[in-house]
Amino acid sequence: MPKPQPRRQRGIDAAAVLAWYDANARDLPWRISPADRARGIRPDPYRVWLSEVMLQQTTVAAVGRFYARFLHLWPTVADLAAAPLNAILVEWAGLGYYARARNLHACALAVAEVHGGDFPTTAAELQKLPGIGPYTAAAIAAIAFDEPIAVLDGNVDRVMARFRALKTPVRETKADIRADLQAHVPVRSGDFAQALMDLGATICTPRAAYCRLCPLLSGCAGARLRPLDYPAKPAKPDRPVRHGHAFIARDDEGRVHLVRRPDKGLLAKMTGTPVSDWTAERAPMSPPVAGNWLKRGHVTHVFTHFRLELDIWSANLAPDSLAGGQWVAPRDLHAEALPALFRKVLATVGLDQK
Repeated sequence: MPKPQPRRQRGIDAAAVLAWYDANARDLPWRISPADRARGIRPDPYRVWLSEVMLQQTTVAAVGRFYARFLHLWPTVADLAAAPLNAILVEWAGLGYYARARNLHACALAVAEVHGGDFPTTAAELQKLPGIGPYTAAAIAAIAFDEPIAVLDGNVDRVMARFRALKTPVRETKADIRADLQAHVPVRSGDFAQALMDLGATICTPRAAYCRLCPLLSGCAGARLRPLDYPAKPAKPDRPVRHGHAFIARDDEGRVHLVRRPDKGLLAKMTGTPVSDWTAERAPMSPPVAGNWLKRGHVTHVFTHFRLELDIWSANLAPDSLAGGQWVAPRDLHAEALPALFRKVLATVGLDQK
């Protein structure tokens, strides 16, 4: 008697995915609907690129107002390239991961000056631009130019991990997942990429799997088991803690002293209050200048790789007592490139500028 063969895993049914997307595509401000694409309306590569950069490690809900503001101020890549970097940093403040904003400006300059204002049309060429990695290059190439290339973001990773019931973390099998998906990319590659993203965002979510609504149900190995067991979670290292002090100096007019962060490192080129070094062990408070420094509170802020604990101090000082930096009136704080950390710091003394 012949030995029974194991059930072979079926591949992604691109036609079923596209049919589902045609009926259920999310309405997003940067997206051309499948119906409009069918009528020949093409996505603007600039808007696709801008949205993809903003969406890196950020939610759709958080991006909306930033995206609208950027398009209002800089409707084309040439406009963005001509803008001062500090103006971009000011508008980016609050969106996080500030290297993205610096790379955004560098990329706009490259597109405007090297490519004549036109984005390259392939993932390979797009990846040569500042700040564009493999995922972003593939997303732009597929969505804007229909290059037949697999696009894997966090949502698609989850869909694929459940579809294949992967027993290992996604990051350990990324190449296999990409090759598997690449073999099923259809002619409508841009719609296909966005359809899989939508599946992960609405049907195959991190905390729920609405399998009966999914166009991939019939071939999904995870649905036949326990879909929420996938993807397998990698070991999570402990997040270290760093400690420091932040110093809020104000003058007799109520202005606050701000400094520009160094050109390299965390929060590079952004604006903030003077701070101490951030160290693994608590260190005594050592202010930038002598004064009647009073403790005003404590701020905790979580970065990707560590948690920061800051003690906040304030003092009234004469403007000439601090070298460098600038003195800014509270009403003008909204025009400064203040990241979330320093907005928290200033809020401890009632300077809530947003």
